[in-house]
Amino acid sequence: MSQARIKICGLTRVEDVKAVVAAGVDAIGFVFTASPRRISAQQAVQLSRHIPEGILRVGLFLNQPQSEVAEVLNEVALDVLQFHGSESEHECLAFGVPYLKAVAMMDEQSAGQAEADYPAAMGLLLDSHTVDKPGGSGKVFDWTISRPRGKHIWLAGGLNADNVGLAIRTVKPYAVDVSSGVEASPGIKDAAKIVAFVLAVKEAAG
Repeated sequence: MSQARIKICGLTRVEDVKAVVAAGVDAIGFVFTASPRRISAQQAVQLSRHIPEGILRVGLFLNQPQSEVAEVLNEVALDVLQFHGSESEHECLAFGVPYLKAVAMMDEQSAGQAEADYPAAMGLLLDSHTVDKPGGSGKVFDWTISRPRGKHIWLAGGLNADNVGLAIRTVKPYAVDVSSGVEASPGIKDAAKIVAFVLAVKEAAG
């Protein structure tokens, strides 16, 4: 099994960005919507200075006006937009930037419906969040319910170093996405938990 890519979301501090980069992740997420992990565009610019080329910079948004998203994009060089609300495919495509669509995994139809509704998405981020909240719920959903067939799966929702191996073996995702599972408190990452999470992902690849 090839190793799942790793995204760590909700970065708010330079020292945490440095720890995540040193651990060898593939993507870093910045939250630009209401959340304990929310940062400003200016903070994201500062943090981005410590992210080398080759690591994706992902911006998380939730039902925000297009002008607000565009304002962030004018300041921050984001590689991917991650939409967590009821944004339509047309709205997600409005910025000319690749996008991920988060899917609240409520039942057997959730992923398939999202796959049909967002054909241009670079991937579907399967999460346990409810529609009116961004990620970071810290809750696991039922990994055995139906999954998209033609889209990369970015698996989120309650992942940590203890369960990510089982999650990878069960779902076989393209990427895993963690936030609260590597934190000391909301928005404050724990370097030891980051390292343990990355090691667990590598071990799951065999």
